[in-house]
Amino acid sequence: MCKEFYEKWTKEFMDSWKELDWKRTLNTLSRNVEYYENPIDKPCSNFEEVTNLWNVISDNQKDISYKFEIISFNENTCIINWQMTRTLTKTNTKQEIDGIFQISLNLEGKCTFFKQWRFTK
Repeated sequence: MCKEFYEKWTKEFMDSWKELDWKRTLNTLSRNVEYYENPIDKPCSNFEEVTNLWNVISDNQKDISYKFEIISFNENTCIINWQMTRTLTKTNTKQEIDGIFQISLNLEGKCTFFKQWRFTK
């Protein structure tokens, strides 16, 4: 996989998150994705668990902006550093997040492996 392939996926994933379009976000993922919301926990056991993580974003966050950089990649894996600011709607608290995604994509451009590390100020 080339860098542009990973950049296209990351832009779509992050744009859909920014626009709070969780169904569009889910469309970037394979239905059998190995999805780690937290790197020390077990992955989601099925796509319904992944859906449950995402279907609340439009209720709990707003005013999202982001940037990202591809740090490393090969034909199987990509490491992405991303930064985001967002406002939590219930408390109106602004957050700054710095994170890492480790992803693998299939030939259709769907994510088959997703693991993230994130640090929130």
